[in-house]
Amino acid sequence: MPDRAGSSGLERGVLYRSYQSTTLRIILISVVVGVCAGLGAVGFRWLIAWFHTLGFGYVGGSLGFMGRFAVVLVPALGGAIVGPLVYFFAREAKGHGVPEVMEAVALRGGRIRPRVAVVKSLASSITIGSGGSVGREGPIVQIGAALGSTLAQVLRLPRRRVQSLVACGAAAGIAATFNAPIAGALFALEVVVRDFSAGRFGAVVISSVTASVIGRAAFGNVPAFSVPAYSLQSHWELLLYAALGILAAFLGLAFVRTLYWAENRVDGWRGLPDYLKTPLGGLAIGFIGLGFPQIFGVGYGAVSDALRNSLPLHLLLLLIPVKIAATSLTLSSGGSGGIFSPSLFLGAMMGAAFGKIANVLFPAVAGPPGAYALVAMSAVFAGVARAPITSIVILFELTGDYRIILPLMLATVLSTLISERMSSESIYTLKLVRRGVRLGRDMAIDLLEGFRVSDVYRKEPTVFMAGERMSGILDRIADLPDDLYPIVDKAGTYRGAIYLEDVPRVFAEREDLGEILVAQDVASHPPTVQPTDDLPKVLKQLERDRLEAIPVVASDGSKRVVGTLRRGDVVQLYSRELARREAERREMEGL
Repeated sequence: MPDRAGSSGLERGVLYRSYQSTTLRIILISVVVGVCAGLGAVGFRWLIAWFHTLGFGYVGGSLGFMGRFAVVLVPALGGAIVGPLVYFFAREAKGHGVPEVMEAVALRGGRIRPRVAVVKSLASSITIGSGGSVGREGPIVQIGAALGSTLAQVLRLPRRRVQSLVACGAAAGIAATFNAPIAGALFALEVVVRDFSAGRFGAVVISSVTASVIGRAAFGNVPAFSVPAYSLQSHWELLLYAALGILAAFLGLAFVRTLYWAENRVDGWRGLPDYLKTPLGGLAIGFIGLGFPQIFGVGYGAVSDALRNSLPLHLLLLLIPVKIAATSLTLSSGGSGGIFSPSLFLGAMMGAAFGKIANVLFPAVAGPPGAYALVAMSAVFAGVARAPITSIVILFELTGDYRIILPLMLATVLSTLISERMSSESIYTLKLVRRGVRLGRDMAIDLLEGFRVSDVYRKEPTVFMAGERMSGILDRIADLPDDLYPIVDKAGTYRGAIYLEDVPRVFAEREDLGEILVAQDVASHPPTVQPTDDLPKVLKQLERDRLEAIPVVASDGSKRVVGTLRRGDVVQLYSRELARREAERREMEGL
């Protein structure tokens, strides 16, 4: 019969494993994020419908004396509300949303202000409901990500867990609103966090599936677009689809460059406050909508018409530049909405027009125009967002049609490759580059030149002795949660480190906490740095080894632990330097 101490240690280990089990916590929290983001997506779509009825129904009806010109004022009135709402309450809610989430993941450890979810919901639903020529996906991503980040901050989770829940929220939002659980998960991993590690993949999929169940309960288990059956007519037709992929790349590039050209022009209106630019943009959208009402809102009605081959060729060709102009005006003037739906719109119009022309020139080879519209939707978005995997899968889920896989893959990959050759940045990362933020392995190197580890590392870390047993340090871990605990000998010399996320694995393998030695059973041996080391070099090391923290030892060669360096602290320094340089730039422009 085990003694009392052994029994107590075993019971404590069981309780600790039940609470700290990484797998169990990931599943539970991922489900909660999926439920919250799913309900948020349902509420968001309801808000869009309500504001659309309010704007074009009640407000437009009360302006009946203006005749068809009544629609001109609806987007302007929407802009008059959205401009001040975003400017005074959450400026992160301006624009298409996804770059802001990517920036939060890269620079702030995934931390997003809770108010962003509320402001983004209102601003985007008003923008889209009143006719703004933008989509739902960017707002949904930002809303879901903000909900996931808020939950992670409430639970005081470590940085990597916060980033994972941001990805969970982003995936769940897309899954619920588009009935696309696979594409939602892939978008979050491929675009938002750019990390397909097994841990994140599992959590994101759980949230995405959970949200999709909620979305299907609210909207039904039906694809977003109903399309006829398409199939490859001839192997020679692949040449036409290859040409379509090339055209899609150029169209995507034209869309991106026009959007940011418009932003530059509107930003140059320095005599006019930002919140007054939005109603002016709305007024311009209203006038465009007089002649082309298809550009109002997400435009999925026109996309469905293109897929069914019910739009004339001249209208298809005209709607391409008109949609680019309308979306650019909406976003550059301060409206809130995404670029996914506009990308699908452009792809559908171009693809349908291409299909009509191909049927005239090559009637024996070309398939129906709707097939080309479907493929071009994926190809244009892939060229714009540099997300070929998401593009291919989401078109499957949006249409429920898996029979056109070969041309879809060919055109999408070609569009992506050509787009990357013409421009190194996607529509999302380009917005960050314009702010001075470059994502990737060397994102912070330029701003951190000249800094050393001594400028940012934390002194007096919580350390454990090499001979301690885990049963004696659980309370200290609970009271002082940290990413990294250095292990030292009696002389304070570095002997290894404990990463908090590795502790549950050890408990799952061993039953008796009293027998688990810190140095022997729990320690890992990450590399060390010194206070005099260059910070850019150390940041590259953290990125290469995927470390969240690293021990700092004395520069005298004694291996004496003097502190720890956390990646989050380096990122905070980067953010401060970025803000300082931005302030200097604005000051110089004002001179």
